[in-house]
Amino acid sequence: MTAPRIAICDDEAPLRRMLHDHLSECGYTVDQAANAQELAELLEAGEPDLIVLDIRMPGKDGLTALREIRETSTVPVMMLTAAGDVVDKVLGLEFGADDYLVKPVDLRELQARVNAALRRNKFQTDKQESLNRLSGTVPFGTCRLDLDQARLFGADGQEIPITAMEFSLLRVFAENRGRVLNRDQLLEQAHDRGWEPFDRSVDLRISRIRRKVEHNPTKPEAIRTVRGIGYVFS
Repeated sequence: MTAPRIAICDDEAPLRRMLHDHLSECGYTVDQAANAQELAELLEAGEPDLIVLDIRMPGKDGLTALREIRETSTVPVMMLTAAGDVVDKVLGLEFGADDYLVKPVDLRELQARVNAALRRNKFQTDKQESLNRLSGTVPFGTCRLDLDQARLFGADGQEIPITAMEFSLLRVFAENRGRVLNRDQLLEQAHDRGWEPFDRSVDLRISRIRRKVEHNPTKPEAIRTVRGIGYVFS
């Protein structure tokens, strides 16, 4: 797994080095920028997983840099503020900061807040990906499945009738693209409570689905059988 990349932007070189050394020891990949221009150049080369951004810097300040970042990116940003600068904290949050840390920086608090920000961002990303999989249309062989309306359409645009259980199975395949699922997993995720252990009815249902979505049902390409295990939507 690739280590999360963190960009630190602060005009105080000793502070940058301290944060760099500590976060590197925690397993992160860390880039440094002495001002907003250097940070912009880092972002052009590739977006990090988190930005630690000082508010009070010569030239373009951190709040202006944050506002520009938010025009094109949702990367988590943690602002560094001086103790008592309530106005800066409020403006930072209004401009889109995800968190703030008060100077002088406590390294244990920094690590905890960085970990929390990365977890929140991963949760939101995973949630959005899940929502994306559960909405819109998904191609199945020669057909496309409308997940929002629970309808299947052929290559000619005509609707192909499907049962509620057939739609549920297609939805499960769409949610688990590339993952091999056994019969129990398919029926459990499709919320079919009427099955019995070792019930092979799922095979019959998939056979009917294949006749509707595959170009050649005897040689399926969309929903393939994995011998001895189950099925996979590729």
